[in-house]
Amino acid sequence: MEAIRKHSFSDMGIMLGRSMRHIFRSMDTIITVTITPIAMMLLFVYVFGGAIQTGMDNYVNYLLPGILLIAIASGIAYTAYRLFMDMQSGIFERFHSMPIAHSAALWGHVLTSLVSNAISVVVIILVALVMGFRSAAPIVSWLAVAGILALFTLALTWLAVIAGLSAKSVDGAGAFSYPLIFLPFISSAFVPTESMPPVVRAFADNQPVTSIVEAIRSLLASEPVGNDIWIALAWCVGISIVAYFFAMRVYKRKTA
Repeated sequence: MEAIRKHSFSDMGIMLGRSMRHIFRSMDTIITVTITPIAMMLLFVYVFGGAIQTGMDNYVNYLLPGILLIAIASGIAYTAYRLFMDMQSGIFERFHSMPIAHSAALWGHVLTSLVSNAISVVVIILVALVMGFRSAAPIVSWLAVAGILALFTLALTWLAVIAGLSAKSVDGAGAFSYPLIFLPFISSAFVPTESMPPVVRAFADNQPVTSIVEAIRSLLASEPVGNDIWIALAWCVGISIVAYFFAMRVYKRKTA
């Protein structure tokens, strides 16, 4: 059993390396994912920031968590695209004819999503530091932020897996991410929800992005997190479990 487990991890590592080589040979993937959120951050901080009242002296500190979530939501569209292209090329059938774990090819894409999105997040944080972002949060809080972002990435990645395996066209594979990218705009990512109309505020207060943004923002500001972190974790874990279940069903059906 232990030998099988080691063999599976080795196979996943090989598939991760394969997918990462594709990304590094085409750096426009990471550039595209990071440029748009960075441009939005510049726009909101230097154009709209002075007119937005958030209760924080530095608007980039308020804005950064939402920008990171938008970058991740943009990044997982490429996971769906790469999966779709692999399905169309028949590469999964070739992999399954080899003596490797059948799930290794799929997990290679999932792990690649985690790594590539982590790179994008680091780049955006570095740009935010240049723009004036500051945090006195201890290392434990930063690790908690990293964990929340990783869980959020994993949850969206499994949704991307479903889209990539089920899509009928390249455009369809990536189109599912558009609502996810738009979701932070109807949350507390850019402005406090108190300024929104009652109906919009009700939706914003009870959708997953708001709790995730509030938890990350409080952690980076070294403020009490309250229940936001537990709500954020519940959303991320819940979505991951449900999406994983359906993704594996689709994967088994497509590769049977």
